[in-house]
Amino acid sequence: MAETFADELRTVTWSDHEGAEHTAYLEALMKGQVSRAGYAEMVAQHYYAYVALEEAGRALADDPVAKPFIRPELERVSALERDLEALYGENWREEIAPSRPTLTYVARINQIADWPGGFIAHHYTRYLGDLSGGQVIRKIAERAYGFEDEGGVSFYLFPGIPDLKAFKIEYREQLNALNLDEVQRRRIIGETLLAYQLNTEVLVEIGKRLPEYLVA
Repeated sequence: MAETFADELRTVTWSDHEGAEHTAYLEALMKGQVSRAGYAEMVAQHYYAYVALEEAGRALADDPVAKPFIRPELERVSALERDLEALYGENWREEIAPSRPTLTYVARINQIADWPGGFIAHHYTRYLGDLSGGQVIRKIAERAYGFEDEGGVSFYLFPGIPDLKAFKIEYREQLNALNLDEVQRRRIIGETLLAYQLNTEVLVEIGKRLPEYLVA
């Protein structure tokens, strides 16, 4: 039986996924060793990427290839804004700034915004991660920082998706339903690998400040 596109995407990106998990910053975060300020920095960098990604989604809303993936229940910008207000206060917009790797990441999302396949590559990389490993981060953050009433972890909550596992299965079926020739398939896989790399570089940059973010 031939490997499905979703299976191939998962296989070829597995080492990159593992690489992101083993950045110094994320390893410390998963151990509960990162301060609230260090966690807030990651949330801030996510914000810029999702603004770009969801703007690209709106631009492609009528595209027949991209349209099945543009789901309002996935959108994260409003949730990130709630988290940033909880973490930085009402003047959070003046308190945060994109890092150089985040600017590079956002520039790439903007660059491929008119290519449905490229949009899907970045969409897959971010949202499937949020629905999977992101749920582990949510539990760690709730325990480490004592978040209540969703403030601080709204980003990881998907109230419009009652069954995350079923949703991920449906998402992968949508990937498999794409009518792709081999050239298109390779191109999307290449962009997905780049998306993982750009995400990892954002985490590596935060990790450079890890000494000031480690809890005593």
